[in-house]
Amino acid sequence: MSLPTTVPEALWAQRSHQEDGTKNIIYLTITAPDCSPDSVELELEPTKVHFKGSSKVKTFAVDLELYAEIDVENSKKHFSARGVDLVLRKKEFKSEFWPRLLKESKKAHYLRTDFDKWVDEEDQEENADIPELPGSGAQFGGGDGSGGFGGIDFSKLGGMGGMEGMDMSALEGLSGLGSGGAPEMGGFPGDAEENDDDDMPELEDSAPEKFEDAETFVPATEAKTSSGIEEISEDKK
Repeated sequence: MSLPTTVPEALWAQRSHQEDGTKNIIYLTITAPDCSPDSVELELEPTKVHFKGSSKVKTFAVDLELYAEIDVENSKKHFSARGVDLVLRKKEFKSEFWPRLLKESKKAHYLRTDFDKWVDEEDQEENADIPELPGSGAQFGGGDGSGGFGGIDFSKLGGMGGMEGMDMSALEGLSGLGSGGAPEMGGFPGDAEENDDDDMPELEDSAPEKFEDAETFVPATEAKTSSGIEEISEDKK
């Protein structure tokens, strides 16, 4: 039985430069989780990106016709359990951005901007940091000797299991737990101001004014008891 085929989500961002090829690039992430390594097809041409891969439940496939040419030999790739990350080297050196990723101007429903990597064209100098692929990626020139699948992180293709892969830094915020398991609240900004509210004024005597004279105040129960005693006494007489 053949698996259903779907177009994977693709995220992209870019940088441009007149001289430095490492800053004249396209970031492209194709999201295709849990694809088996032997099912993955990735082909780059000067104006085309082809990807195909299958998981246990579906096949992902997409062909991207690029707006302009790329330098295939100096482009990089990195495979992981979530898909493939690409850094495509633009062939033409220029400071202006590509107006779009694809040759066709029609909007593609599967293509989105990667805002984690995106900077505006006029802000490139201020945001000069260039995100790197994990392990610096593998070049398409074949220098890694991996038969085209260099950079696959096979350790990420299995289950996480136990505590492996856990970000232990996330537990640092629990260092202030008390013996009961609840976080201690001391040391946070504004504690001094909030603690001022704890100094509540002592409550004054709230006895009703009409009962201020204790001698004239006779509780209702005592009044009934006294009345009953007087009536019994008169019967005896």
